[in-house]
Amino acid sequence: MTARVRETSSLEDVLAERTVEGSLYEKLHNNRVRCFACGHRCVILEGLPGICKVRFNQEGTLYVPQGYVGALQCDPVEKKPFFHALPGSLAMSFGMLGCDYHCAYCQNWFTSQTLRDPNSTASPRDLTAEDLVRLTASHQARIIASTYNEPLITSEWAVEVFRAARRQGLKTAYISNGNGTPEVIDYLRPWVDLYKVDLKSFRDRNYRKLGGRLDGVLDTIQRLYQKGFWLEVVTLMIPGFNDSHEEISDIAAFLAGISPDIPWHVTAFHKDYRMTDPDNTPVATLIGAAEIGRSSGLRYVYAGNIPSHVGGWENTYCPSCNTLLIERCGFRIRQNRLQAGSCPSCQSAIPGVWN
Repeated sequence: MTARVRETSSLEDVLAERTVEGSLYEKLHNNRVRCFACGHRCVILEGLPGICKVRFNQEGTLYVPQGYVGALQCDPVEKKPFFHALPGSLAMSFGMLGCDYHCAYCQNWFTSQTLRDPNSTASPRDLTAEDLVRLTASHQARIIASTYNEPLITSEWAVEVFRAARRQGLKTAYISNGNGTPEVIDYLRPWVDLYKVDLKSFRDRNYRKLGGRLDGVLDTIQRLYQKGFWLEVVTLMIPGFNDSHEEISDIAAFLAGISPDIPWHVTAFHKDYRMTDPDNTPVATLIGAAEIGRSSGLRYVYAGNIPSHVGGWENTYCPSCNTLLIERCGFRIRQNRLQAGSCPSCQSAIPGVWN
């Protein structure tokens, strides 16, 4: 889609042309619909969009995005971040436009907030699912990932892409805020291998500022684990927002209570978008959070976004014998000593997607 088309038509009109009837909804009386794609569970009146602004009700039918990308890039899987999924592999990463949250610090605001923020000039690029799979193969990527905006609100398109990807033996991934529903998780389960959730805080008041609710995200994390997705969780440590000892301890205890084998990434905030008041996250905060995670019983805790400054917290160690298994620096794998998913020293099985 060229910039000239964006100038001569409103973005809403351009995107409305790239839609199909959705799967994740039910029809209600008086031409209303209820959407199940995200935790808002919007009841949408005829002629209006949901909170995400990209799913809309036309004459009692819910229309949803299809057939385009708003961003496309091939990244190391460690950047997503997944540390227990095909280490050193590339992930073809695509996103659409729109989001059900409005985080002031969003690093992907150019695509996620384009329907709310006039400073974004992101436009759709028409591609088929088969186009995306061919591009993935041409880059020798082993994973295709829905990211950059909130993938839950464009789940029908992601499933179309992932169906084509599975036929070619690719792994599939969601990089998500975790504001899910039971219906969307069941819809995704046959088609999504890897699921990363941003657990942004453990205080509901903080989630309200971002446009969500804490309980819905916690329910989604529990459901993803129970349903057998490979799950990794990330918390961006923002000074003064979610970095207190009490809140970090609460997050760690919650995750360990589901499973001590869930990898937890504590990552460094840097000033971005509309959040420029807090300082960038100090290294000491990351290391302290990682130590809390380990002392809470989590076996795989990682500190990210400040490569080579966090000691061994970028690496994977065997929880049984402490053998170094995967050595990392940022998104680079320096060595991978796993043998068929097991520790070479004590043969303990290490949870993850290794082949």
